[in-house]
Amino acid sequence: MKKLFAVTLGILSAVGGFVDIGDLVANSLVGARFGMSLAWVVVVGVVGICLFAEMSGRIAAVSGRPVFDLVRERLGPRAGLLNLGASFLINLLTLAAEIGGASLALELATGVNYLLWVPGVALVAWLVMWRVKFETMERVFGLAGLALVVFGVAAWQLGPDWGQLGSQLAAPPQAEGAATYWYYAVALLGGAMTPYEVFFFSSGGVEERWTRADLVTARANVFVGFPLGGLLSLTIMVCAAAVFLPAQIQVESLAQMVLPVGVGLGKVGLAMAIIGVFAATFGATLETALSSGYTLSQYFGWRWGKRVRPRDAARFHVVVLVAVVLAAALILTTVDPVMVTEYSLVFSAAALPLTYLPVLMIANDPDYMNDRVNSRFTNAVGTAYMILLSVVAVAAIPLLLATKAGQ
Repeated sequence: MKKLFAVTLGILSAVGGFVDIGDLVANSLVGARFGMSLAWVVVVGVVGICLFAEMSGRIAAVSGRPVFDLVRERLGPRAGLLNLGASFLINLLTLAAEIGGASLALELATGVNYLLWVPGVALVAWLVMWRVKFETMERVFGLAGLALVVFGVAAWQLGPDWGQLGSQLAAPPQAEGAATYWYYAVALLGGAMTPYEVFFFSSGGVEERWTRADLVTARANVFVGFPLGGLLSLTIMVCAAAVFLPAQIQVESLAQMVLPVGVGLGKVGLAMAIIGVFAATFGATLETALSSGYTLSQYFGWRWGKRVRPRDAARFHVVVLVAVVLAAALILTTVDPVMVTEYSLVFSAAALPLTYLPVLMIANDPDYMNDRVNSRFTNAVGTAYMILLSVVAVAAIPLLLATKAGQ
């Protein structure tokens, strides 16, 4: 039973990292506009996040230290500071999107404007991170997020033309231009491989006190959690493709994103979808806020972690609190949370090499990994992904400007 509970770290990473507000937005938008023609990007993203999350989990288990704790030591203070700056700012933007997403879910459930929920979501998130044990946090919100399975049930109940969906895999709708197609491909990949995921995962492994004996658990977390998140993402895309694409309706709000579940399963299904969306976005709020504290504290060598008493890790908890306040303040400016999400995905894609190159380097360093360095196969696949991520990073901002954020 203990081993089963340990796998919930991977489930939390899946539903709060893979299926967060970014994935809900990106997959719904893509399904409505392109059908299933970009489903291959989700598969590429799943393989990529599994590859690098396995490395980061192995680093935590073998060295007893999280990834960012080794970045400054391995790359030097200047390169590490560049990595820290990019990661922290993108993480802050992502945190704002997650708080906005959780607040929007509460608006759907209650009819009360989401802006009124933002302070409460931020406050409760901070209290959970301050007072609730790490294991309890991951189990509650990881398992609650599994309510998103209702998208899969709805996709089946809607009874789409599976042959037509399959044919969409070969080519995008002719009405969409190539630049827009590739813009959303970049956004999907950015959502699948969001930088905070590996920082949270490796730091979570240290919080769980993983050792070499826990490598099986770490890999189970990766190879159960992230593929599950990818599968849930594809069901969201199928629902949007089945309901919105035939009517040529573009998705612009969270209410539209969950509408296919209501069409397929009625009010009960819609209620389950809203619960799942809230759990996933609130879980991602916890991940991103904690990741802000993890990265800054690990770079500067401060004490950190939920296992450490707040008085003994005061700077870590202050960073988490400040990140939550700044993110909530951004949403309270009335900026559209969906727009914030879209921009965070593209900027995440632009920063992917900065995140994953240090992971690849450390996983190959025998000074840290001893006999657990990457295999030749892992290095070959990792190198191929680094080339891909470099191309994506170069293309992300030009595509954002050329398509006016996919319009």
